[in-house]
Amino acid sequence: MGSSKPISPFRLSSLLRSQNDPSLAFQIFLNPQNHHRYSILSYDLIITKLGRAKMLPQMELILQQLHNDTRHRVPEPLLCHVISFYARARLPSRAIQTFLSIPSFRCTPTLKSFNSLLNALLTCRQFQTITHFASRLREFGPPNPCTYNILIRSCFFQGRTDRALELFDEMRLTNIRPDKVTFGTLIHGLCKDSRMHHAFGMKKLMIEEFKLKPCVSVYTNLMKGVCEIGELHRAFEIKDEMERNGLRLDVVVYNTLVNALFKAGRKDEALRVLEEMKESGYHWNSVTCNVMIGEFCRQKNFQEAYRILDGVEGVKPDVFGYNVVIGWLCKEGKWTEANDLFQDMPRRKCVPDVVTYRTLFDGLCRWTQFREAAIVLDEMLFKGYVPHSKSLNEFVRGLCREGNFELLSTVLSGLASRGELCNEGIWNVLVSVVCKQEKLAAEPFEIFKALAVS
Repeated sequence: MGSSKPISPFRLSSLLRSQNDPSLAFQIFLNPQNHHRYSILSYDLIITKLGRAKMLPQMELILQQLHNDTRHRVPEPLLCHVISFYARARLPSRAIQTFLSIPSFRCTPTLKSFNSLLNALLTCRQFQTITHFASRLREFGPPNPCTYNILIRSCFFQGRTDRALELFDEMRLTNIRPDKVTFGTLIHGLCKDSRMHHAFGMKKLMIEEFKLKPCVSVYTNLMKGVCEIGELHRAFEIKDEMERNGLRLDVVVYNTLVNALFKAGRKDEALRVLEEMKESGYHWNSVTCNVMIGEFCRQKNFQEAYRILDGVEGVKPDVFGYNVVIGWLCKEGKWTEANDLFQDMPRRKCVPDVVTYRTLFDGLCRWTQFREAAIVLDEMLFKGYVPHSKSLNEFVRGLCREGNFELLSTVLSGLASRGELCNEGIWNVLVSVVCKQEKLAAEPFEIFKALAVS
């Protein structure tokens, strides 16, 4: 029986491009008929598909094959993609390894791959490593705006606002022209740091000296910044400027204004902005729902908050909205309702997160509902979440006050089995109870002794 005709490199590339299933694309690529007939385009297509699908072991297998296929000089952009795939997977060491191995792929690293590495390290929050590699910058040519944008963002992530501004000054001194991303990054960081005077100055510089038109996100960051410091009149000035410049207000702008107005107690104005948002063709999103939920909870109007949770506006809130309601219910002593809502979240297709568990646990402890709190704690630990140390200490102290040593023993044994008993506060509480009234209390002493030797 004759062997099948080999697939041409062109045909293989076409098959890979048209195949949406990365696993099937991987099988097609490894078909024995393709042996020694791989083009660089075929390698590029399969590596990209596998990387985007986070099929990293398979991607690495192909990369090794490409490494050994000496017919090809590997293009730098392909290896930049590989670095970015490792960044998405939060594997900074693999990203570094790929960058350092570029010469072995018969490719010369340039500023392009160097920037890819810096960006990968930023994604993985490897700030010290960024500083280390930044010292080698000149090996790959003079920096460009992209290089500086990454370094400036890194500074803001670390809270080093002054250093970010120094880098901006350095750009200008070395005649590297800042772009829209540079200004957007600077204005965002300055607003987060509540340095609004500098942020507005940066916008003015952007427009007047560099002739760059601010985008919607720049104005949105400025609006959020002035709202945070309570200068709502400036928020409306920004809104008016956006409209004068022909920028279409988006749902983020409206949500920012509505939230700030509600917090300032200007309910009627907030409702007018909501109506304007509707007239402009925008529908509520999850953030709008959360803003309204927060306002109704502040009014203690939980019925309206539940109505929004039910998706009355055609969109359902995210877990943040549920956390807000649960937190307010606990604050108002409605712990039963808070617990019921928590139990109902899976049916509502909303998965509780660590904040949900901590909020409910804190609320139950505050109202001395320790048995219910123990159930929530057990589920929390099973999910891999842990409560705040202060809350856990209060919980243990409350059980000791009630003399509920049976439940205390069960809870502490569960904490110990999961390695969560290394809390100095818990041990201090137990020691104080054991040594109470100059006489060792029998039940807590037995618990203490059992845990101490476990």
